[in-house]
Amino acid sequence: MEKIKMVTPLVEMDGDEMTRVLWQIIKDELLTPFVDLKTEYYDLGLECRNETDDQVTVDSANATKKYGVAVKCATITPNAARMTEYNLKEMWKSPNGTIRAILDGTVFRTPIQVKGIEPCVKNWKKPITIARHAYGDVYKSVEWKVPGAGKAELVFTGADGKEERITIHEFQGAGVLQGQHNIDASIESFARSCFNYALDLQQDLWFATKDTISKKYDHTFKDIFQEIYDAEFKEKFEAKNITYFYTLIDDAVARVMKSEGGFIWACKTMMEMS
Repeated sequence: MEKIKMVTPLVEMDGDEMTRVLWQIIKDELLTPFVDLKTEYYDLGLECRNETDDQVTVDSANATKKYGVAVKCATITPNAARMTEYNLKEMWKSPNGTIRAILDGTVFRTPIQVKGIEPCVKNWKKPITIARHAYGDVYKSVEWKVPGAGKAELVFTGADGKEERITIHEFQGAGVLQGQHNIDASIESFARSCFNYALDLQQDLWFATKDTISKKYDHTFKDIFQEIYDAEFKEKFEAKNITYFYTLIDDAVARVMKSEGGFIWACKTMMEMS
């Protein structure tokens, strides 16, 4: 049997521990006997990331931008214990977070239904696709361990040099700080990806945040989604008889539990999925 020819190389991101073994088995038994496999290989194992100061992760993401397709194996995001185990230079950040930030990507996760394996929620009849914004937020956050009493401020310095300050907290003792960011351009990209995916699948799209608590950060997501929907997608959705609606994350969870599935649920951050 003649092997299938590949024109564009596949970016191959090898991973850690058992995923390296499983990916090699997949290639040996399911791919190379049938496909003239062409890959551009990057070793994202923790040892290689440490040796290259994580440059290998950046290089693999840029290669994906170049070729447009990649396969990534599971990788370790190190904690304090891994620092000792692997003798790491530093506690390297999530490879997924680094790659997603460079690609400004949206993550869509759809469960595969298997006959004989029933969903935990009995009324779920169709898969529920989770769409998640893959830029900024906790993956690209800046953290600080507060040593003692003092004032924490959020400071923005404009291009003109003007500063704006907001007090975050007056610490009376030790604590922790975390700063997150996002940009309108990436949120707009996320929204359009979700709307277009819904049109392709001809499924309803839900979007949920916590704008009642996060009245600027989350509310910006809500506003951008609505503006893009009204300006670019409303007529297209109506023509295909599918709907888009926004609701609080609390309400979305309740609705999901009562639904039969078969829709796309867009979430702002990974925390909303936990």
